[in-house]
Amino acid sequence: MHKPCAVIPVYNHEHALPTVVAALRAAGLPCVLVDDASNAACAAVMDALAEAADIHLVRLATNQGKGGAVMTGLREAARLGFSHALQVDADGQHDLSDVGNFLAASAAEPQALICGYPQYDESVPKGRLYARYLTHVWVWINTLSLSIRDSMCGFRIYPLAPTLALINSVNIGKRMDFDTEILVRLFWRAQPMHWLPTRVHYPLDGLSHFRLWHDNALISSMHAKLFFGMLPRAPALLWRRWRG
Repeated sequence: MHKPCAVIPVYNHEHALPTVVAALRAAGLPCVLVDDASNAACAAVMDALAEAADIHLVRLATNQGKGGAVMTGLREAARLGFSHALQVDADGQHDLSDVGNFLAASAAEPQALICGYPQYDESVPKGRLYARYLTHVWVWINTLSLSIRDSMCGFRIYPLAPTLALINSVNIGKRMDFDTEILVRLFWRAQPMHWLPTRVHYPLDGLSHFRLWHDNALISSMHAKLFFGMLPRAPALLWRRWRG
């Protein structure tokens, strides 16, 4: 069965969100909006959007961070009967003209996690761009593989069954560390992954919640945790790599 939806974590992106939702609905995707304790103006926009039958709204009483909101959305998507979920940021940075390609790839390989690797334009903040290279190196170390092309792009389609099996059994970071950690942990579980290029620009409404020093420190801590998790898995990872 291949029954996809979109999961959108939302925190004060009331200006960009209607455009994002309209593009996803035009692609035929129902949407699960996760209100991560947004302000009143953004909450009102979500209430209006959720009047449509194919828009589902979940509210968090306190801010959980991007990862916490995404995990809430994935659980809600499964509860609603969807088999796959396209994770999309609410700020408009993802090129939603690529949704069709991602859905086609997911339908062709329903067991696979369809991952975007970004093609940036000049709008990308340089601090975030340079930090990505350090994360790439750590991901290669923590997987003993070069297979993960980009772990920080949050534009991907999750097959819900294996993804929920992971997040319901492991304590995964709830903030900006989420996108990388879940990908590494799924790789450890031999989750098939398929990679597609996607254009990324920053952001439609001019609001980013990435905190350069705080979130980079959080991501560094996550890499250290994954490194020590990789060590006992190293023989199995190397054996899997040797077998091709």
